[in-house]
Amino acid sequence: MVGGPDVDNKPGFLERQRAARPRLDHLVRSGMRYQENKGSYYAAGLTYFTVLAIVPVIMVAFSIAGFVLAGRPEMLEQISDAITENIPGELGGTVQGIIDSAIDSRGAVGVIGLITASYAGLGWMANLRDALTAMWDNPREKGNFLVVKLKDGGALISLGLAMVVSLALSAVSSGPVMRWIVEFLNVENIVGVGVLLRIAALLIAVVATSAVFTWVIARLPREPVPFRSAILAGVIAGIGFEILKQVGSIYLERVLQGPAGVAFGPILGILVFGNITAQLVLFCTAFAASTKESLALAHVPAPDPAVITPRVEVREAGGARGTGSARRRCRGWGACGGRLRRK
Repeated sequence: MVGGPDVDNKPGFLERQRAARPRLDHLVRSGMRYQENKGSYYAAGLTYFTVLAIVPVIMVAFSIAGFVLAGRPEMLEQISDAITENIPGELGGTVQGIIDSAIDSRGAVGVIGLITASYAGLGWMANLRDALTAMWDNPREKGNFLVVKLKDGGALISLGLAMVVSLALSAVSSGPVMRWIVEFLNVENIVGVGVLLRIAALLIAVVATSAVFTWVIARLPREPVPFRSAILAGVIAGIGFEILKQVGSIYLERVLQGPAGVAFGPILGILVFGNITAQLVLFCTAFAASTKESLALAHVPAPDPAVITPRVEVREAGGARGTGSARRRCRGWGACGGRLRRK
């Protein structure tokens, strides 16, 4: 049929849209990278280690905070409230209970609790860094075990400090500082000031969360990656996390009210919330790794070794003419050989 090959080679609808819309093409590349590098698989592993690590890490962290801020209980309460506000639904109340228990029994945590939290936290951090490195599709060497664990410990402490700063900003934006600013400016009686305060608090929370996610995407992979590519991905992750908190609170309430929620309680909420958050972070990492700048700096694997296969062709002399020529050559060489022997 005339025109058959042209019809077969015509690009499909998605290919045409990708060629016409660079942002859509970037999004499709991100999804393909996420799937090819087993993003869902890594997210499931992160969820598992999050469940194992969350209780001991929170216990030790707030036990230490209880000692450090023993003379500033209002600051400790603000940080605790900021954490529970960033965790949707009844799951926030569960975490609040863990925090209160850690503060009340801060003297009983001791060395065993610190060792348990360190082991769980290092396992979680190691899997997080491996997952982020896989999304960037960077090769890495295993390296010395002790050096790797020390680096993971440093990354865990750095991430903890970054989260403390983020939570402190969230606490400031929704706490007495904002009220003090309103009173200082004498604008508390203006219509709509409450809405403006909520918008300001939300913007500060998004900025703080985006900064943490940007740092996670750009600095936690085991191999160096371009920081500029991670900025937009961090902002998307920050906005997505704030939306996830709002939607997740409604979803988790319905899940926890069902038969599975009654049977398993808050653990089910941690699994759902942790898995969605892990997938969000890993997809945004794949988004950062799919920019043109990142692809230009991406690692190009060495080609497969070349295989050289020698080919030998044996040709037989055919026909009487070929046979006669061969005989004449043989006779000529025989005569020359006889002369040489006689000499």
